[in-house]
Amino acid sequence: MHNYDVVIIGSGLGGLTCGAILSKNGYKVCVLEKNKQIGGCLQTFSRDKTVFDSGVHYVGGLEPGQNLHQVFKYLGIMDKLNLKRLDMDCFDRIAFHDDPKEYKMAQGYEHFIQGLLQDFPGEEKALREYCRMLRHICDKFPLYNLRMGGFEEKESVLGIDAAEFINSLSSNRRLTEVLAANNALYAGVEGKTPMYVHALVLNSYIESSWKCINGGSQIGKWLARGILENGGTILKHQQVKRIVADGPAVQYVETAAGKRFTASHFISNVHPAATLDMLESDAIRQAYRTRIKSLENSNSALMVNAVLKPGMFPHMNYNYYYHSADSVWGSHDYTPDTWPGSYAMFISPEPKDHRFANALSIMSYMHISEVEQWKDTFNTVSSEASRGADYEAFKKEKAERVLDMVEQRFPVLRQCIQSYYVATPLSFRDYIGTEDGSMYGIMKDSTDPLRTFISPRTKLSNLYLTGQNLNMHGILGVSMSALVTSAELLDFEKLLHEIKTA
Repeated sequence: MHNYDVVIIGSGLGGLTCGAILSKNGYKVCVLEKNKQIGGCLQTFSRDKTVFDSGVHYVGGLEPGQNLHQVFKYLGIMDKLNLKRLDMDCFDRIAFHDDPKEYKMAQGYEHFIQGLLQDFPGEEKALREYCRMLRHICDKFPLYNLRMGGFEEKESVLGIDAAEFINSLSSNRRLTEVLAANNALYAGVEGKTPMYVHALVLNSYIESSWKCINGGSQIGKWLARGILENGGTILKHQQVKRIVADGPAVQYVETAAGKRFTASHFISNVHPAATLDMLESDAIRQAYRTRIKSLENSNSALMVNAVLKPGMFPHMNYNYYYHSADSVWGSHDYTPDTWPGSYAMFISPEPKDHRFANALSIMSYMHISEVEQWKDTFNTVSSEASRGADYEAFKKEKAERVLDMVEQRFPVLRQCIQSYYVATPLSFRDYIGTEDGSMYGIMKDSTDPLRTFISPRTKLSNLYLTGQNLNMHGILGVSMSALVTSAELLDFEKLLHEIKTA
């Protein structure tokens, strides 16, 4: 038996941030991680001496005074991160198959408006209304602004449908498509995704957009170091299989190897449905289990990670979104003939010469049903081909189709590629731990917004939830969810004051 104040299941960003906050405030913390690398979506991997991110491709809100900057500063990691700011006049570049023009999204609200006015000169009213709405919605989320406030503040904006609102801004369809074109950031679905999801994400990037040089795993590394320096413990290769409760409280968790860990409090950073699968307790009503199980997850993806030959492909200090589908909202709804309907491309600079790129990650939506026949296989980092030759052939065929599409705009790309590696929904499933390989966990729904909010509290007095499924996904969303979870054990007002004044 191992006894701690807090045992945290899973070392994704949510778990590590909770661990860093609580250990900083005197709690004896133990983080249990099933994989050999900590970090969940923060994980990086190396191929041909080139570092790739598994999930974190860019980060917003990191300028002094902005919300994520203050959280990271409070945790002592802000000045340790190796960051590069994306181009001020273009953090995201938008392209369409039927349009030779490409559109730029700039950092800073006025800059953002003026940049798009060059392509849409008659649309100032629409652009100003769009930006006003983004800020209005963000103001309604107290925690996003690092202040106390009640749920009722945000209630008035939860039911606004993102696609409907954006489409209502102007009769210029190209403009409304540009404003929604980077919806792969949250796996947007027309008629479902709420405007608040779009607003919280886009506002953060318009305020400031950054890339982690040599990958997002540095965030996890520094958070972990903080936990260890505060006397905490992080144990890898510890897959929790059982959460055992007696009456109203959890008594211990047990790993696959039979090790038991006891604590006063337990925090699960794994998907709520997976948490309930592990939980042995009569205190959780069947209705709650059914509700959590019935929540739909956001889509998964195929990712082509390409190592580039040195000095060949110019580095573009922005992200690139390309659409060939009829609607920018439509490419998750594909047939074998229409796939891929779109892609998002994230470009990494050569560490020693930022004029050139050393790697590309190209992402297209993919349903896990496409890899159904290999679902009972599990691959490990050391054995990339363990799912069999037919799986490798599937990956190659899909990757070549993605590269065909990218070459419509970047005709020499294949000549610049040294090698590439493909991740499918099964890769996301096995490394991030969502059953269906979902990138962003539970999908929010503007038609029934309260159903998709999950409280960090459970019916068990000492079991809490954290991670991307509570409030929001992404570095910022998960960090905010971790604050909410940590506040269950701390004075929230004091914590927010310390973060704001860090």
